[in-house]
Amino acid sequence: MSICPKNKTSKARRDKRRANWKMSAPNLVKCNKCGALMMPHRVCKACGSYNKKEIIAMEEA
Repeated sequence: MSICPKNKTSKARRDKRRANWKMSAPNLVKCNKCGALMMPHRVCKACGSYNKKEIIAMEEA
């Protein structure tokens, strides 16, 4: 059997419950090697390093 609510939930009560579903800005940190902003615990897109070690060989333009 499915759920059968006894009373109608008002729009205000429903929307109060959904008020905390907002998105947050991504957390950015400075790269130890090049100083570019990057997401933590990921390889830097600018220099290709992670934890001061070169993971991806990047070609310099």
